[in-house]
Amino acid sequence: MGLCAAALAAALAGAVPAQARGDAKTPHWELKDSGTDVRLRGLSAVSRDTAWVAGSKGTVLRTTDGGTHWRNVSPPGAADLEFRDIEAFDARRAVVLAIGEGEASRVLHTDDGGATWTESFRNTDAKAFYDCITFLDRRHGLAMSDPVDGRFRILSTSDGGRSWKVLPADGMPAAQDGEAGFAASGQCLVASGPRDVWLATGGGARARVLHSRDRGLTWTAADTPIPAGDPARGVFAVAFRDRTHGLAVGGDYRADQASPQAAATTPDGGRTWTPAAHPPPAYRSGVTWLPHSRSVALAVGPTGTDLTTDGGRTWRTLDTGSYDTVDCTPDLGCWASGEKGRVARLER
Repeated sequence: MGLCAAALAAALAGAVPAQARGDAKTPHWELKDSGTDVRLRGLSAVSRDTAWVAGSKGTVLRTTDGGTHWRNVSPPGAADLEFRDIEAFDARRAVVLAIGEGEASRVLHTDDGGATWTESFRNTDAKAFYDCITFLDRRHGLAMSDPVDGRFRILSTSDGGRSWKVLPADGMPAAQDGEAGFAASGQCLVASGPRDVWLATGGGARARVLHSRDRGLTWTAADTPIPAGDPARGVFAVAFRDRTHGLAVGGDYRADQASPQAAATTPDGGRTWTPAAHPPPAYRSGVTWLPHSRSVALAVGPTGTDLTTDGGRTWRTLDTGSYDTVDCTPDLGCWASGEKGRVARLER
């Protein structure tokens, strides 16, 4: 059933963990049968009815009936590609990113619901490795690569993903030794509004968030309190509800390693970051704001889903199922996806 924003926020605020739930009306993830067992780290929610997911073995799936049925719309000949991010504009138009070294990094787009796909970018630089893609509107989008010659590389489109160009590197701060992005949830590069973009990093001495106010031409970098100093640690995902208020989540993706200070907040567009007073209990790879709310957000990872109702200062576990990424739509369609073909929609 549909919910207004205030009602859903109030219901989430009073929610208890799924394993203790006795009230069927408490908001909870409802698993949908995706028909696949591949890991689905790419997710783009269009509405409560329509969503796209993408993952391993060149897999792209689409639903237009709320997850009851999923259509396999994978590009032909893509079985060797690793899709980690997808951005959809509606039920017909989507852009998907394949990651990897050299030519494994590619961008494909469809205008007919996945019936046909066109490759619009193939990386030819052996030093580049693309991680995430984002769109500021239906025409302008960016993709990011791990550092090449000491700086993160940015790819830009102004025609909805049909063509791409590498932006000049002179507006990008120098990368730290070992610094990179994490292609874990499609949320290491995000946008809010027509010009603002943020890029999340890890692997270096400090976990940082880079911010551009001009569609990727120039960037500033800010340290976050999320631990780094290891290739497995850093900021894995960011989310901004407007151009100033943001959330960052991450930690250490290794299951046998603790992830203290796995979340942080910013009130000033990413210039400064404050650790959550009570962060999620473990590594989190995806985060999203609840639409129309100034204080409610969800974070997901392999060990569960956490909820904040105070803008990211405190988090508590809502569900213990495994998800890699999460996305919500203006009509309050919240979706999550992850390992073994898991896809779910938030229900009440």
